Amino acid sequence: MASAPPHNFSWVDPGKLAGLALPRMAAHYKYLLDNNIKHLVCLCERKPPYHDTCPDLTLHHIKIADFTPPSPHQIERFLGIVEEANSKDEGVAVHCMHGHGRTGTMLACYLVKTRKISGVEAINEIRRLRHGSIETDEQEKAVVQFYQRSK
Repeated sequence: MASAPPHNFSWVDPGKLAGLALPRMAAHYKYLLDNNIKHLVCLCERKPPYHDTCPDLTLHHIKIADFTPPSPHQIERFLGIVEEANSKDEGVAVHCMHGHGRTGTMLACYLVKTRKISGVEAINEIRRLRHGSIETDEQEKAVVQFYQRSK
């Protein structure tokens, strides 16, 4: 099977965590596996198409409605998945529909936790790395509140 990078794919922490838009073809999953990404976190309300074509890729489904922020519990669940996978030297990719709002929010929370930076700094860094990330005030607030809880 050929491998092709999914739309809006980029590493936020090389080898550990990447963001992307909804994978739409089997070749996208193959690309993830080729890059040692063994875990795919889906933040959409429905699971991505063809996700079962790559049984070596573990799908984690955290349903978040479009344009809404993740709950504190959902953020902790996401970070737990990343920590567990990374402890086994396995990469994680996270996606929503376009890889901006929900994805960017989770990626910013990851930076708050791993780099020990403020919510605002994490938002700015994710927006620098992934243009168009974190789309609503509520999503920004979720990152800032996560930072405040984690201090």
